Amino acid sequence: MKVLVVGGGGREHALVWKLAQSPKVDKIFCAPGNAGIARLAECIDIASDDINALLDFAVKNRIDMTVVGPEAPLTAGLADRFAEAGLKVFGPAKRAAEIEGSKTLAKEIMEKYQIPTAKYRVFTEAAPAIEYIKKIGVPVVVKADGLAAGKGVIIAEDMDTALSAVKQIMEEKVFGAAGNKLLVEEFLEGEEVSVLAFSDGTCVVPMVSSQDHKRAYDNDQGPNTGGMGAYSPAPVYTTEMAEIVLEKILQPTIDGLKAEGRTYRGVIYAGLMITKDGPKVLEYNARFGDPEAQPVLMRLETDLVDIMESVLEGRLKQQEICWSPEAAVCVVLASGGYPGTYEKGKEIFGLNQNGPGSYAFHAGTAIKDAKIVTSGGRVLGVTARSASIEDAISAAYKEAEKINFAGVHYRRDIGAKALNRKR
Repeated sequence: MKVLVVGGGGREHALVWKLAQSPKVDKIFCAPGNAGIARLAECIDIASDDINALLDFAVKNRIDMTVVGPEAPLTAGLADRFAEAGLKVFGPAKRAAEIEGSKTLAKEIMEKYQIPTAKYRVFTEAAPAIEYIKKIGVPVVVKADGLAAGKGVIIAEDMDTALSAVKQIMEEKVFGAAGNKLLVEEFLEGEEVSVLAFSDGTCVVPMVSSQDHKRAYDNDQGPNTGGMGAYSPAPVYTTEMAEIVLEKILQPTIDGLKAEGRTYRGVIYAGLMITKDGPKVLEYNARFGDPEAQPVLMRLETDLVDIMESVLEGRLKQQEICWSPEAAVCVVLASGGYPGTYEKGKEIFGLNQNGPGSYAFHAGTAIKDAKIVTSGGRVLGVTARSASIEDAISAAYKEAEKINFAGVHYRRDIGAKALNRKR
């Protein structure tokens, strides 16, 4: 079969890498792809949000299945357009994907179907939001309602940060139209966990747990990023916790969406906070997380094509899904200055030295003058799998240290929470 993967980041490289292992796959195209993906797939110069061009390519090349990585084309209706043309596409339809596209909608669904989450208020103007924050005090969480590439959430521990966040989102429009609405949320204390799950619209099958590291610097300091690394499994997410999350969060979410005429087929991601009162939803994403996809897919032992076909055909309940008991860790190597301004075009040295059980997933790379250079904020996701979380951390950092480019920076504490919990 011929597969088209939409996107060009680390998540998409991990998807291409896993799909390429399927005996069912003869050819993979990726739009737009990157320098690492180009080794496994034919990269097509089409932007991931250019739905017309993607559809035209898929029809002309008789693509058997399209796998959508990023959220923007999903919330813009790519899956709907492809389905109307009689094409198979793995990813939720527009109305289902809006659970990520609008944080307000997500909150309304959680409220209606009694899914545990933080208390919140929605605002369409800055002044009432500022007045409300002054009234309730800090810490609070300030969120842009729409898509902001994982950066539209500000955890404000002091009043200046909170008020500045409102002005940046609603008045300065740092996240564009995503900031036309704003949410002020209760600050939840606990430990975060990412739980991704497959769903065919009725059945929900959770994947192994993972934990992302959002802040730019060690010890969760600095601004939020798209994600500086992740590990799987997360020790805080016990078997008992997984049962609670399936019963109280994941299944009610899928059932609620279906009841609202938003049948959800694809991967749903629940960002959770494990509080003293149990798990609560921080956010939903309508696709694989990035960088969570890298360690999670490295642990997947079942053919990904088989799983995706079972989702599309509504028979997920019958599909066996096996996971490696080993741990996996991803360390993101970022450009100097990320998540702020950074330079591109820096040559990358030390690639192609992967040890056993490790892989450097490309996120922001390109080929220039026959050299691999940086082309994004998050450049590589160096991922390793090993028998224990300690060994996987050690292996990932050993591989990361082999790679260098001007201005490279990465966190040195990915997985530290897992180690502390085990001690």
